[in-house]
Amino acid sequence: MDFDFDEFLSSGIGDDNFEWLIKFLKGMLKLLAATAVVLMAVILSYMQKLGLEGEMVYSIIRSFLQLSVIGFVLQFIFNQDHAVWIILAYLFMVPGQRAKQVPRGKFVAGASILVGTAMTLVLLVLLNVFPFTPRYIIPVAGMMVGNAMTVTGVAMKRLRDDIKVQMNLVETALALGATPRQATLQQVKRALIIALSPVLDNAKTVGLISLPGAMTGLIMGGASPLEAIQLQIAVMNMLIRASTVSSIMSTYLCWPAFFTKSYQLETKVFSTD
Repeated sequence: MDFDFDEFLSSGIGDDNFEWLIKFLKGMLKLLAATAVVLMAVILSYMQKLGLEGEMVYSIIRSFLQLSVIGFVLQFIFNQDHAVWIILAYLFMVPGQRAKQVPRGKFVAGASILVGTAMTLVLLVLLNVFPFTPRYIIPVAGMMVGNAMTVTGVAMKRLRDDIKVQMNLVETALALGATPRQATLQQVKRALIIALSPVLDNAKTVGLISLPGAMTGLIMGGASPLEAIQLQIAVMNMLIRASTVSSIMSTYLCWPAFFTKSYQLETKVFSTD
């Protein structure tokens, strides 16, 4: 069977006769030139004897390769334009282990982030804020997952640390007949407030002190500032929603690991740092 090269160029990932690939490679040449600015950081690290020169070079090379690969993957998914690829890409984003000191931390973090971001995505699509296409859903899901991952990790770790520091207070409350939820109510509130504060602070200062990535990317891509602002407002709203749901759910899922079935503290969970 003969191979039809022209047919290959006009199908699948070869759309527009690989014009997108040529543009990509030209853009990468500019980025390679831009990495020269990292040379100053490497020199300063060497002069200060920080020992970070190798780590800096490794980080730049790794990020370059990772982003290049994900660029090709996204290009392939965008060309397919199928719901299955959107769902697979979304599930792939859900992170792994967070708050390693928490038993079943991987499951707790993954389930919490999955529920929090999925609920937000469904609502955004139903309200017609974003169409259900790879070009919109994958970047939006990536922002929500990344933000929820950080918030959930902080909430889980902070809750565990606070209970460890205040074990006597929690055990006293349990001895007086309180449920695990009642005994750790203050610790849960403190953990959630600390975890969500950066998200809320970012929403307060966005546009005044800093220009966020989504808005900056749109403006650099040629969109008007007014259009970029509209998108950024939607992004900030969805980040707050997804982070709040994910972090609250993570605290609920942590309780079975922190307490025994007889409503006593699982001391072995708090015996390690």
